[in-house]
This record gives sequence, C-alpha cells and structure tokens, in this order.
Amino acid sequence: MAKAQEKLSARVVEKPLDLSAIKTVAAVDVAYKEDTARAGFVLCSFPECAVVKAKFMEMEVSAPYVPTFFFLRETRPVLLAVRGESFDVLLVEGHGKAHPRGYGLASHIGLLVGRPTIGVAKRPLRGSPRNSFKRVGKAYVSVGHLINLESALRIVESLLDEGYPMPLKLADRLSKRGRI
Repeated sequence: MAKAQEKLSARVVEKPLDLSAIKTVAAVDVAYKEDTARAGFVLCSFPECAVVKAKFMEMEVSAPYVPTFFFLRETRPVLLAVRGESFDVLLVEGHGKAHPRGYGLASHIGLLVGRPTIGVAKRPLRGSPRNSFKRVGKAYVSVGHLINLESALRIVESLLDEGYPMPLKLADRLSKRGRI
C-alpha cells in the first residue's frame, strides 16, 4: 500500500485558486464509536461561513486504523458524506501532501471527487516534508488536490475561529454528537 500512495502522490495537482470565484466551502470529519463510523458534513458560504447545509450519517467501520494509512479507514465514510453534494472547496480533517509518502486522506479524497481539497490536521506527521504544510492558528494546513499551499492558507485563515477553521469545527461536532 505504501508504494500505491507514493505512486498516487504524483497525480496530485497543485495550482492556485481564484478566491473570488469561491462561493462555498465544505468540511467533513469522521468520528468513531466502537465499530461505527460517524461522518459529519457541513457546507458553508464563503467567506461569511454561514451554514448552508449539515448532514450526519453512520456506518459500520470497514477498515482498522493503521498509522499513516488513515485514508483506508476514512475514505468510505467521507465519500458517502460528500456524495451528491456541490461545493467549491472541501476541507478534510487529515493530511494531504503533508504525509511521509506525500499522499494523505485529503489528497486521496481530492483525486476521487475531482474537487479542490485542503488537508487540515491538529498535528504534523513525523516524516512529513517540512515545506509540505504550514501552521495556521492551531491547524496544520496542506495541499489536498487541485489547490496550492498559498491558496489553501488564505482560505483557512479566512475561516478561523479560535485558531481552527469553523467549518471543520462544526463537522467535528456533528460527527461526534449527531448535531451542530
């Protein structure tokens, strides 16, 4: 699987985004309770960050947690949460290029959904290249797919609430409590 991550990392596209064209930012997070994955999806207007939609779903866990292979466990719940949704940018609770093999959950989801994604995490992974992420407030931001780091930083900075992007705070709350 490590070789597949390294190979897939070459498919990640980094490019600047026209921030004036962004109207919505979505966020997704997954929490676990025993053998159940609980996904929270939140869609917000940008840059105001008014909640447009929130969605909660539960499903059986289909893969174990394996460090640095987080994407194997989270892909199914994240894809089910974002299915059928329309958004300009997706914030993913997890790393993108800030991964020892340059391909974390945010990159994987970005490649699968074909939308700009940003990886947002609470701490950097050991072995991640230093230039693959930047700290913004309490968040470590990295490229997921179809965005560059500068654009990702500007988007996350504009959404900060007490050091963390508000859409992800809401998605986290939703995934843990079933409500915002």
